[in-house]
Amino acid sequence: MKKKVQLLDELTVKRALTRLSFEIIEKSANLNNVVLVGIKTRGVPMAKVLKENIQKHSGVEVPLCELDITFYRDDLSHDYMPRVNDAKIDIDVDGKEIIICDDVLYTGRTARAAIEAIFGQGRPSKICLAVLIDRGHRELPIRPDYIGKNVPTSQKETVKVNFAEIDGITNVELYERD
Repeated sequence: MKKKVQLLDELTVKRALTRLSFEIIEKSANLNNVVLVGIKTRGVPMAKVLKENIQKHSGVEVPLCELDITFYRDDLSHDYMPRVNDAKIDIDVDGKEIIICDDVLYTGRTARAAIEAIFGQGRPSKICLAVLIDRGHRELPIRPDYIGKNVPTSQKETVKVNFAEIDGITNVELYERD
């Protein structure tokens, strides 16, 4: 893949996550009932920033859990399908407002797998989806509740979100597949 363009720099990513934090504070009926669930790998640092911002601006410390979803190859369709590796969420989800955090929303398959894993743990009162980048091309009827930035892309392009704690740099890049 060849790098096409940097979509967001570190400051723009930070601003988008700050705005998402304020939207969560404003839309949540009771922040004490909110649980952030970061999808590994890059949904976790995103959720950590949201957690810090929510605490800073509201005084409420919301719990954060991590959900490990990887992809396996479906030999019949040759598509990569999400599979939950660790569905153990270490908090009682019954009656909670769960906010799934993921870096990029594309087909909706990862979000669907996360929703199924959460329902496997209990019955939340509400499940929301927060994404840094929504690039379209949905295969499932999944719609994010909180969006950092809409980035229309072609299916020949890939969006890569980088967070300093994982990648050494924070930004969003667009690549074109060969």
